[in-house]
Amino acid sequence: MSTGPTHAMSGLLMWGGVSVAAIANNLPMTPQTWVVGAALCSGAALLPDLDHPEATVANTFGKVTWLLSKGVHWVSHVVYRGTRLRSDANRHGGHRGVTHTLLFALLAGAGAYATVQWAHKVALLPLLFLFCALAVRGLLHEWTPKGHVLGVTVLSLGLTVLCWHWIDVGPAEQAMWCAIAVAAGCLAHCLGDAITEQGCPIFWPIPFNGKTWYPVALPKPMRMRTGGRVELGMVLPVLTVLGVWLSLASLQRTGVATWVPFDLLTLHQTPAVVAGR
Repeated sequence: MSTGPTHAMSGLLMWGGVSVAAIANNLPMTPQTWVVGAALCSGAALLPDLDHPEATVANTFGKVTWLLSKGVHWVSHVVYRGTRLRSDANRHGGHRGVTHTLLFALLAGAGAYATVQWAHKVALLPLLFLFCALAVRGLLHEWTPKGHVLGVTVLSLGLTVLCWHWIDVGPAEQAMWCAIAVAAGCLAHCLGDAITEQGCPIFWPIPFNGKTWYPVALPKPMRMRTGGRVELGMVLPVLTVLGVWLSLASLQRTGVATWVPFDLLTLHQTPAVVAGR
């Protein structure tokens, strides 16, 4: 599932699910927190593909991100070749390597937490800009081809400024939700790749069946081809509908659209209790 729109929508769906679960367990979440988390999670759902210089996100900021992607690709290759066992595939290992693992998702989340905890609201500016740009490039890859760096930059900067001025949560909440959003987005990417033909080494470096890079995947008849009819004609529309639905339902629980006469999640007439109330 390596097309940009599918990954971005999987990140939005993941954030909708995470926020609904968080609110159900009485964790405080404001509409501002939800919007920032949605931007981070949707963008982070494309972050693992920085290990592929030909991927959509590798051209987010032109040569800058392309060179970064080349570096990540090389590191991923070195890690793969240095940790593979005899049963692992004898491949280059640059793509779908270390950035496509649960460990990377946790480290990315920890990095976001440390950054925001250290610089508080100021740190959110570059974080939001980066992940908004990844999400924009992923969602609008047909309308923002490789050469349209300026369009991606301007749109991402506008979204970043709007979000940044709207934020009113404290440093502790900022750090926690940013970490969760980034880690969840990376995990959504891995789960998406696990339903493709190649699979995804989510549990590296834990060995399975004599392989440290064991590709977690569905049974072969159930796997889909990346960019094929199943992904674009079925998986992407389903993810989009579910992502928008869960997003609206979770936003309702933060206090938005309380005038709606029924609960958007359960469809019951009595709306659910709003988070923090």
